[in-house]
Amino acid sequence: MTRKYLITGGAGFIGSNYARRLIQRNEQVTIFDNLSRAGAPRNIDWLKSQFGDDAFRLIVGDVRSADQIAEAAKDADVIVHLAGQVAVTTSVTNPREDFEANALGTFNTLEAARLSGRDPVFLYASTNKVYGGMEDVKVVEEATRWRYAELEHGCPESQPIDFHSPYGCSKGAGDQYVRDYARIYGLRTVVFRQSCIYGPRQFGIEDQGWLAWMIIAAVTGRKITIYGDGKQVRDVLHVEDLLNAYDAAIEKIDAAKGQIYNMGGGARNVMSIWAEFGPILERLLGKKIEVARADWRPGDQKVFYADTRKAKQELGWEPKIGLEQGIEMLFNWVKENRELF
Repeated sequence: MTRKYLITGGAGFIGSNYARRLIQRNEQVTIFDNLSRAGAPRNIDWLKSQFGDDAFRLIVGDVRSADQIAEAAKDADVIVHLAGQVAVTTSVTNPREDFEANALGTFNTLEAARLSGRDPVFLYASTNKVYGGMEDVKVVEEATRWRYAELEHGCPESQPIDFHSPYGCSKGAGDQYVRDYARIYGLRTVVFRQSCIYGPRQFGIEDQGWLAWMIIAAVTGRKITIYGDGKQVRDVLHVEDLLNAYDAAIEKIDAAKGQIYNMGGGARNVMSIWAEFGPILERLLGKKIEVARADWRPGDQKVFYADTRKAKQELGWEPKIGLEQGIEMLFNWVKENRELF
């Protein structure tokens, strides 16, 4: 059965990759995006070059407008809500814009889903930032990384939420609204608390998409700054694995509705952001990389990696693309598409 998909923020990194997958499956795809991000027009042009102008519908609109998103959502069977403001630093300098894009934008999109009367499946891209600094969780320093002292499998969904930064607050508000619309209105919503997602079509910047940014900087000869000691640990998840989770949640929506899933590479796909990633990048580049050093940034967690066992148990999902394989794939894509940067 062909479904009608609405992807808010569909011209972004994750959205354009999902649109490609859905178009290849002959689904009906509507991309709703305000095209404000630098890479967005390029991603739309790429989709058109791959599939033709008529393969999907593009609505240039903004989730901050309740009327615009309600009109776009009225026929959707599945709404994938990716639109929003994505950087912690931007939220600190402009908290109102961050609130309106993330908290109000998510509320408007949920209301559009509810008022459509079609009971669409609703997927929300939340963030691990809803867990805050996790100051109550003990970490241990090792030679090349920090690690959790006791959370062997990573941070579980049961970890208390504790919003830090306007970005954490705005995304966290959306996270809880999405969950509660399942309880109060019976909407078929699913929250994905996403960790470091990476892959092709990602035009990373220093404040968002760090892994892609460092690869882009290395390939194009830009300066890389390491904040803190470089031993901060993150789990990384290739975008194709993330999209497999989206598909699994839609197919198993009776089990997934109302649920929250941590979505990252998990304990098997963990590395420190420079002490361990740096040597991998230098090997791919074939030379030493000189980096600048700076103080820790406020709220920078020494360790975050997601416990993804709930998604495995309930959705039958786990990452398929290993850390080094995925990094090499992205490195090669950046090299082959250097003119985009």
